[in-house]
Amino acid sequence: MTSTQAGGRTGQSGPKGFLVVRRAVAVPVRRVSVFTALALLALIVAGSVATLSLGRLGIPLAELGEALTGGAEGKNAFVLERLRGPRLVVAMGTGCALGLSGALFQSATRNPLGSPDVIGLGAGAGAGAAFAALMLPGTVSVPLGALIGGVLAMALVYVSTGTGFRNPARLVVAGIGVAAICAAVTQYVVYAMKRDSAAELTAYVNGSLDSRSWEDATTIGLVLLAVVPFTALVARRLSVGEMGDDISQGLGADPRSTKTYAVVLAIVLSAGAVSVAGPIAFIALTAPQIAKRITRASGPHLLLASLTGALLMVAADLCAQQLPLFEDLPVGIYTMAIGGAYLGYLLTRERRKGAL
Repeated sequence: MTSTQAGGRTGQSGPKGFLVVRRAVAVPVRRVSVFTALALLALIVAGSVATLSLGRLGIPLAELGEALTGGAEGKNAFVLERLRGPRLVVAMGTGCALGLSGALFQSATRNPLGSPDVIGLGAGAGAGAAFAALMLPGTVSVPLGALIGGVLAMALVYVSTGTGFRNPARLVVAGIGVAAICAAVTQYVVYAMKRDSAAELTAYVNGSLDSRSWEDATTIGLVLLAVVPFTALVARRLSVGEMGDDISQGLGADPRSTKTYAVVLAIVLSAGAVSVAGPIAFIALTAPQIAKRITRASGPHLLLASLTGALLMVAADLCAQQLPLFEDLPVGIYTMAIGGAYLGYLLTRERRKGAL
């Protein structure tokens, strides 16, 4: 039996309560976090309904409920089961994975502008996709090549730092160098390839949800299912780590191992997202920061960051499908626009505060 007791153990009213599970476990809960999570879920549902119902091939709202409960036929069945259903699930799963990945990485490195993209995972995935398309056409699929490229890039970063993933400063510097090398490889391949093949590759390396299948949805679902339990275990250590390495060490949470675990989990989540959607930019960077600014509270905010990432991806994909700007524009272009707008907001905000 589960209940929420406001005011915590002292019985006083306040912004925190405790979620009590079978009288054995008391998890601190912030009301603003609960309300924010519910609001994000509502917006994700609204975006999902819009994705399935808008446009010439959209399922009419009056028929959407029946279609979702297994009564889809004809055009509605095709749209739900082949065209937009898998794409929507992949968008939500990818957004969750990237948002969670960014929250882990930023908390571990204590860098609000950090993400797995910064240390070269996305660039490595792009180089791997390019190599698979050029050197091994028909032998290694582009998504598999992207996954291998991302993993190899992370292995190179790990070796280059001399301390693995434990030193955030070395991690970022090594990542920038590896990203530059991978970007050079990608640009060479795009330049050397035939025009048609290069155009297809360019769409993938920018991040795309076109022609996603239920196999892709299953892949990202399994990645989340495998990693989320470990993120729950490391979440408390990350919260303690925000008070400093000395305090963290004194409380029994070894800061070096915590950072390593968090970065490895972030890389696995990002690699899973890359394998099904390509290197989607800025979601891992912006989602955790948006979640933190909404709640105005300390902590890694893993759940809220994952929900925010899912919402951003659903919104970006909705724009990619419905905005009449360009036909079949990769969703990664829209996430770049979201990230650029957010960074512009941060710059303006910090300048007004006199911090810049």
